[in-house]
Amino acid sequence: MTTTISAQTALVYAMVLTSAADSDMTDQELQTIGDVTRTLPVFADFDMSKLTAASEDCASLLQQEEGLETALGLVREALSPALRETAYALACEVAAADGRAGQEELRLLEMIRHQLDIDRLVAAGIERGARARHATK
Repeated sequence: MTTTISAQTALVYAMVLTSAADSDMTDQELQTIGDVTRTLPVFADFDMSKLTAASEDCASLLQQEEGLETALGLVREALSPALRETAYALACEVAAADGRAGQEELRLLEMIRHQLDIDRLVAAGIERGARARHATK
């Protein structure tokens, strides 16, 4: 594994970390990751054939000692301040995708927020938007 990753890979990492937080990567979460990488402008020149490899690299990193901290550091290092908010928004999208965010996912979102220096009020707005987009009732 390399010691640096691209901004697009960092965004994928943020989504994969969130999905894996509760050790249950649901079909809805995986579908959201795929949809996001196919449709958002930030991924316009992303090679979709690299999505699986990036996801597997992130999952592999999580198996290592201090892997979560390393992955979060890689994400932070790869992203501009503007894309850090995007990473948090994408993590929230994945957490909301299956209609429930467990304690593990909520704790990971908090860790991402702190690592990426996302203002608490900005984070609250992002979180509320994600909940609203995924509401079913």
